[in-house]
Amino acid sequence: MVRIASVNAWGGALSDALLAWLPGSEADVVCLQEVTRTPGLTGWTRFEDGERTLPQRADLFDDVRAVLPRHQAIFVTSDSGPVCDETGGRHRQDFGLATLIGEHLPVCGVDSAFVHGEYADHDEWPTGDRPRIALAVRTVERASGRSIWVLQAHGLRDPAGKGDTPARRRQAERLAEIVRRVRGPRDLVVVCGDLNLLPDSETFGVLAEAGLTDLVGTADTRSSHYRKPVRHASYLLVSDVAAVKHFEIPAEPEVSDHRALILDI
Repeated sequence: MVRIASVNAWGGALSDALLAWLPGSEADVVCLQEVTRTPGLTGWTRFEDGERTLPQRADLFDDVRAVLPRHQAIFVTSDSGPVCDETGGRHRQDFGLATLIGEHLPVCGVDSAFVHGEYADHDEWPTGDRPRIALAVRTVERASGRSIWVLQAHGLRDPAGKGDTPARRRQAERLAEIVRRVRGPRDLVVVCGDLNLLPDSETFGVLAEAGLTDLVGTADTRSSHYRKPVRHASYLLVSDVAAVKHFEIPAEPEVSDHRALILDI
């Protein structure tokens, strides 16, 4: 069995809770969105985009690696921009995705591609239309010998809301293209992440054509730290529902403004 955990880490705003929870989650594969990396800096930073001001860890990627030292860690950057440290000094921070794979599992394939835009190094962070990248990692469940691709993405954020747009349609098509490109005839595929979508999005039809079934549906994927009324954001899809042993969206502990998604396959 392989356990996969996915959560939008919120830049580490609740890092004490997140870093305490991760080792105990017993996840073989950890997929994190909104991961920060600031070379040469530790501690806390402040992010501002003209709409929001948020506390973020300077190097959440390094923080997570420290509590999961026996996992193999991969980080990809979608975009970079300025943050301020606790003294007001400005630094360039990378923002993206991290996937960590337990050392008992082989990493036998890695793929990454942008699903919206291309890498950007911002003078100031924009409020919307930021680039989005996807990261896919292939491993093998040793007992069965079955190959598993775990693909995560952080979907496009639109200040206007989570409804379907042409950009989100193109994002879905690019996600489906990655799935079709990497999947072998016997591979199990898992797609997860904060997709920033409503449950009735056309994205799920596009991904269904690529052979994927969503397990989340209309479930609440937000924690009490999220104050807005729309409670949908994160999703998890699989190519073989029969391979699912257990799936849950625990409300506790709260490690972010998102709830974690946990899948046993």
